[in-house]
Amino acid sequence: MVVTRRMKLETEFEKHVVTGGGGYLGYKLGLYLLERGIHVTLFDCRDEPYGEMKPGMTYVKGDVRDSSSVEAVLENADCVYHLASYGMSGREQLNSKLIEDVNINGTENVLKGCRKQTVRRLVYTSTYNVVFGGQEIINGDETLPYLPLNKHSDHYSRTKSIAEQKVLAADCDELKTCALRLAGVYGPGEQRHLPRIISLIEMGLFVFTYGDKDSLVDFLHADNLIQAEYLAGVKLSEKHSCKAAGQAYFICDNKPVNNFEFFRPLVEGLGYSFPKVSLPFNFMFFIAFLTEWLHFIIGRVYNFQPLLTRTEVYKTGITHYFSIEKARSELGYNPTKQNAMDEVLQYYIEQGRFKKPQSRGMRLLVDVILACVFASLLLSFLPMTN
Repeated sequence: MVVTRRMKLETEFEKHVVTGGGGYLGYKLGLYLLERGIHVTLFDCRDEPYGEMKPGMTYVKGDVRDSSSVEAVLENADCVYHLASYGMSGREQLNSKLIEDVNINGTENVLKGCRKQTVRRLVYTSTYNVVFGGQEIINGDETLPYLPLNKHSDHYSRTKSIAEQKVLAADCDELKTCALRLAGVYGPGEQRHLPRIISLIEMGLFVFTYGDKDSLVDFLHADNLIQAEYLAGVKLSEKHSCKAAGQAYFICDNKPVNNFEFFRPLVEGLGYSFPKVSLPFNFMFFIAFLTEWLHFIIGRVYNFQPLLTRTEVYKTGITHYFSIEKARSELGYNPTKQNAMDEVLQYYIEQGRFKKPQSRGMRLLVDVILACVFASLLLSFLPMTN
């Protein structure tokens, strides 16, 4: 069943559809398009969108796994931005069935719907992970080959690669397609990564870093992502000679940084101490492996949130950053914000998430628990004796 709420715009307009439009990024993209005189339809399985609906915006509740709902929402659409996905981080990465249903089958439904409704343009939101799987990459570009599917350590990355290749292969005279490969997205109000990080900080579990302190990774501010999505849609149009058709683009802030140093202003700004302990990368990867194995065994009974998955250890501890020159020259992409964690800090301060005073007894209890946990982990690496 499709539930629709509509607010009319009295002028003529193009119709653009955003799948995953009920979330933080989809809603922000919708506002950006609306400001440019475009009628926006946000399509999502949520009951309510992230923000307040504006005149010229339509919210349609539906699921990309339902081909009839997808086909219906794409009627009369001029351009589609396919943001809907599942399994990006945490325990979501461990639900292979749902990941495949959303990321592959859902994308196939979007492609079928575009053909059925003669949609002319489709921008697919992809990920760095289609080429990255734990190997060091320095200033990589779009000539890099796809990582072999059997080399991915998680099903999300594997399915995103399959879906991206399907989208780019679908490019033709009737339907112009392109893909944006994103770095880790952040911004005030971001809902996937930052809340989990903030929770770990508040629970006192952000007590160590790991990996090479000189390792560098990319991040992507939400405002930069929205700019790239819009430009990609524009450059798929006949007015711009369909310049982006059949192409993939890496999108980031263009300022590689150590993953943990990126979060230092947030940690310290909220009143917490930045960790002084650094653990070996291989140790953390092993712990992530054990955590995934444990989740596989008991996840159906107790679906706990893992501290880290193997893919997350790769992405946070191994150098991999990419050039935006292709996006700059072909799309006109120019990131306006670079590693702007100050905005995120202000957002969480306004939410009242700064550190609360803690009694000495509670601090001691937390220290003892953490010491026991780390002692147990370290002892597990010692050789067994008879």
